Amino acid sequence: MRIAIVLLSIVWKIYFGIFFLVSIVLFYPIIFPFLFSEKGKKRSFRLFVAWSWTVRLFGFYSVRKIKNFKLPNGPYIIVANHTSYLDIFLLPSILPFNPFLFLGKSEILMYPLLKTYFKRLNIPVYRGSGIRAARSLIKASKALKEGWSLAIFPEGGIPEHGHPKMIPFKDGAFQLAKSVNVPIVPVTFLNNYRLLSEPIKIFRSARPGRSDVFIHQYISIEEVQALSKKELNAKCFSIVNGPIVSSRKEM
Repeated sequence: MRIAIVLLSIVWKIYFGIFFLVSIVLFYPIIFPFLFSEKGKKRSFRLFVAWSWTVRLFGFYSVRKIKNFKLPNGPYIIVANHTSYLDIFLLPSILPFNPFLFLGKSEILMYPLLKTYFKRLNIPVYRGSGIRAARSLIKASKALKEGWSLAIFPEGGIPEHGHPKMIPFKDGAFQLAKSVNVPIVPVTFLNNYRLLSEPIKIFRSARPGRSDVFIHQYISIEEVQALSKKELNAKCFSIVNGPIVSSRKEM
């Protein structure tokens, strides 16, 4: 039985990988012309929402919003846990109403087509260089002031082991929220790691199914300013981690 599950997971990863590449190639010429002006970039977000829905449709992924609190007026910072690339692929269709950028690790620039998408629209973080990382935060601050929301995974990447257990949050998201004076929207992805594990880890789980997402009550500007950076970090970690802890108790 275990061998059959592993084989099906491999087949699914191959299928999803082929579909993903085809979708990128098809959407590339449509999105590319929008990436050279600020107005165009915000319009292009609608195309990324359409692409996200395409992933849901052809990946056979449904989404269940277990909690779905009202969002604040933008801009705001989305703070989420990170266990799968599905977190990125699904988020535009989960929160489609206020255009947002991803603030994420620069390693994604290694992939040719994704490099163009990511570098021109989103904000890469160069963690190996303190100066370049600081520049990324300055760019993020500028984007917020221009009306963009930001999606940040404060764990700094997908943890290597123990999914869905989270690792400590880095402070960058909370520093930004306080300095630019914007609210925070905590989001929990509960089971994406079961639906699509790290692509290069060929024997790990991958399958179609339902993604369970918690969109929590947002943390207001007033509370962001009232808490210290460390207190805000701890509060967000507790909120995002809550459904994960509860689900483990149920299991």
